[in-house]
Amino acid sequence: MTEKKPQLQREALQTRARARNKKPAFLRQESWRDIKFSKSWRRPRGLDNKIRQKVKGWPAGPSTGYKGPKIARGLHPSGYREVIIYNVETVATVDPNTQAIRIAGTVGKRKRALIVAEAEKLEIKVLNLPIVEEEVPEAEVKDDKAEKKEKEKRIKAKKEKLKAKKSKEKKK
Repeated sequence: MTEKKPQLQREALQTRARARNKKPAFLRQESWRDIKFSKSWRRPRGLDNKIRQKVKGWPAGPSTGYKGPKIARGLHPSGYREVIIYNVETVATVDPNTQAIRIAGTVGKRKRALIVAEAEKLEIKVLNLPIVEEEVPEAEVKDDKAEKKEKEKRIKAKKEKLKAKKSKEKKK
């Protein structure tokens, strides 16, 4: 399947990446001072809270100024908009130039295979393509079992010959 990258969103994705690099790690207040506080962000609610008041010298808190470009919000890093798919019929409604599908986690193996086949036919990118091992036909499996049995018989025959030789040597 050929890779199609939406040209319109490429610049927006680059802008979003630059904005993400400039964004500070938002820390929970006093998390650097006391072990009992995790580093993960919690909204400061106290009356005299310095982070809530945005006092100079204290860590920054999240605000709308850190948002990425509007066109890039909700985009997958590949540049496509994600569409969650639950059945085969909804695959036809997806635009292959701007959208990619993500198969829902509740979809079973059989329906997932049908969705992937339909997506390949319509040249739609699947974001969570399952890694499927190749299934071995039953005839080959049966042949393997027969080969193993033959190999075991040969090994037994060799062992018996060795035992017979050893017993003859002991008698002499």
